[in-house]
Amino acid sequence: MFTPYRMTPKRRFLSGLLGGRVDRPPIGAITSVTNIEQMEICEAAFPDAHLDGARMASLAAGAHTVLGYDAIMPYFSVAAEAAALGCQVDWGDRENMPAVLTSPWEDPRQVLIPEDFLERAPVRAVLEAIRILRARHGHRVAIVGKVMGPWTLAYHLHGVQPFLMETLTDPPRVRQFIERLKEITVLFGRAQIAAGADALCIADHATGDLISARMYRQYLWPVHQELTRRLGCPTALHICGNTADRLEAIATSGFDCYHFESRVDAASAVERVAGRISLMGNVNNPEVLLRGTPDQVEASARAAWEAGVRIIGPECAVPLNTPTENLRAIARIAQPMG
Repeated sequence: MFTPYRMTPKRRFLSGLLGGRVDRPPIGAITSVTNIEQMEICEAAFPDAHLDGARMASLAAGAHTVLGYDAIMPYFSVAAEAAALGCQVDWGDRENMPAVLTSPWEDPRQVLIPEDFLERAPVRAVLEAIRILRARHGHRVAIVGKVMGPWTLAYHLHGVQPFLMETLTDPPRVRQFIERLKEITVLFGRAQIAAGADALCIADHATGDLISARMYRQYLWPVHQELTRRLGCPTALHICGNTADRLEAIATSGFDCYHFESRVDAASAVERVAGRISLMGNVNNPEVLLRGTPDQVEASARAAWEAGVRIIGPECAVPLNTPTENLRAIARIAQPMG
C-alpha cells in the first residue's frame, strides 16, 4: 500500500481516491471543511464566498494552507444549481449555511436548462474559483469539483415531500424528473473539469433515512453508472446518513470512491465493498470534530485509516463553529509517516 518515495498532495489524494499506493494516509474531503476561523484567516467569508469566485477560491484554499489537507474543494453549499435554476435561496451568513427556500417545478416537463446556466452567478462563481485554484495550487494540490446529482436536484426543484411521495405513487414521474435533471449534473460537472478540477464529487442524498436500498437500486443505481461513464473523470459519491444497507450497490455504481458518514461502521464498510470502490471520510462531525478534543479527533481518524478507509476526513460538511485545531488534528495521522 505504501510507496518508498514522497508524493505531492495531489498525487497522494488522487491515488487514494483511485485505490492506488500512497506514501502516507491521504487527508481531505469532498464536502465543505471551512469554518468561521478560516473565514477570518483567509479574509473571505459567507455569504459573499458563495457568489464571488475570487473569495470562494481564497476561502477554499484554507483546506490546504490552514488545515494541511491534500485536496481543495470550493463549492461550500448544495444550492448553486438550485439558485441558478430559479429556487429562492437564503445564502446564510458566517454562522449559517445556505438554505433552499422554494421549489418551482411541479412537473418534469418544466425541467429546462437555461442557455446561460453556466453564466448565472452561483454557477459562474464555482467555475471561476476552480480556475483560480488550478492556477495557484493545481500543480501540487488536488482540486475537486462538486455537483448535485439528480436525486438531490429533485429535492430542491420539486420538493422533498412530493418527490418522495411520488417514488411510491408515481414511479414513471420520478424517472422523468431524474432523466431530465441528470443532464444538469453532466453539464455542470463537465464544466468544472474543463475549468481545472482533477476529480468530481457527486452529492446525491439518497440516504437510508429517506429511501430504502431497494429504491436506490431501482431509481438511481443505473443513473449513477451512466453519470460516471459520461463524466469520464475520477468521481466520488457522497450520500449523508446511514447507507450500510446499500453499500453493495454503491460499490458497483461506477464511482471510484464513496464518501461516507460515521453512522456506517468503517471496518464493516471496508469488508462489504471488498476493494470494488475506495472509501473516504468517516470522522464524526457532531461528537468528535465539533465537541471533541484534538486527541479524540486523531484517534478517530487513525481508527478509520486502520480499518481500511483510503482517504481520511470529516464525514460531511463540517459545522461552521468547528474548532480549527480539531480539523487540523485529522492530519496528525500522516505526520509520523511523512
